[in-house]
Amino acid sequence: MKPDTPHCVDEGASSLLPSSFLSLLSLLIHTPSVVGAEHSFFRVLQRELELRGANVTWYEGVLVAQGNDPYSMMFSAHSDRHGLICTGPNEFQYAAFVAGARSDLLGNSVDEQLMKKIVDRFSSETVFAYEPWSGAYRGRGEVDKAYICEYRNNLIFILKGLEHLEAGTPVAFTDRLKVDENSLVAQLDNVLTVAVLVYLFELGFQGTVFFTAQEEAGKSWRYLLEWFRRFGSSTNQLIVVDTSPYPDQESASQQHLVLRNRDANAVFNPALTAKLVSACDALGYRYQFKDQWVEARNTQLIAKGEEPGSLGSTEMGRIIAASGGLVDGTTLQIPTSGYHTMSETAPLNSVAAFIQVLATLSGLALTDKEL
Repeated sequence: MKPDTPHCVDEGASSLLPSSFLSLLSLLIHTPSVVGAEHSFFRVLQRELELRGANVTWYEGVLVAQGNDPYSMMFSAHSDRHGLICTGPNEFQYAAFVAGARSDLLGNSVDEQLMKKIVDRFSSETVFAYEPWSGAYRGRGEVDKAYICEYRNNLIFILKGLEHLEAGTPVAFTDRLKVDENSLVAQLDNVLTVAVLVYLFELGFQGTVFFTAQEEAGKSWRYLLEWFRRFGSSTNQLIVVDTSPYPDQESASQQHLVLRNRDANAVFNPALTAKLVSACDALGYRYQFKDQWVEARNTQLIAKGEEPGSLGSTEMGRIIAASGGLVDGTTLQIPTSGYHTMSETAPLNSVAAFIQVLATLSGLALTDKEL
């Protein structure tokens, strides 16, 4: 495969998904969107959405795309992906930590266990730098090493080939879509569901879609809430879409889709969740409630004397908890493995099910070519 080839698709492997969707996904994966530097990605999104008939408006931290019946159905997906940010001469930090102001200077340090998990995750990965607003290319390099700085208690990356960059320049991991007979593979969180929501407008979607910034830094819900306070109706029901991590491909493939009753922040809208269940049942798709999966797994961990896991903190839960009843809703997710790596893997049948359920909820009838 040539270095600049945006995607690699096995012949006959992608029959479950339409070629127009795969082309769109390939384009978006190849376009950088580092946490805190999403503007150039929003430019590409705006073009692709307007080509599909959407009315697009920019606000701080959120790109809003609307059809002719904007309050009929509302979806949200975060647009940022993990990458690095230049913080000094040949010094780079994990962008999500910088965007979230997570350092000991503010008493909000990054968990040491999390840093140890990330420190070797991107060893020898190729990267490229870009201007955050225009997306202009600033050079290509490679991760030489990463270490935890004892003075700042923060994760520092050293890159080869990008010594010329100034502080504030975002650096994305070089990524390409790979499709085999069973799966999509790339840094999929959350460009995969972003691509699906853009594709919905190609199918005739007339509702509203929000594309948020800085979700990986825990800030996206603030931008959403600000929009609803200014432009929302008296009752605002939102479905937040995302990927959902599992330990391996086998466990991710046990269900087509992932739902939630709640997360660590709030209980989700039970009526809207039941509507998702009904759509999955009618279409014959298997689903799992992630909160129930976590609770069952925690019971096993506690029995072994191990530390239980968290229910997770999602964009949906945060906005429900903070909105005082203004915004309510639920979530629909695609199960994946290899979370937050360059090899995050999503089953093809899960992606097809995800498109079908969202289209059904939106009143869209799909032809064989569209799915």
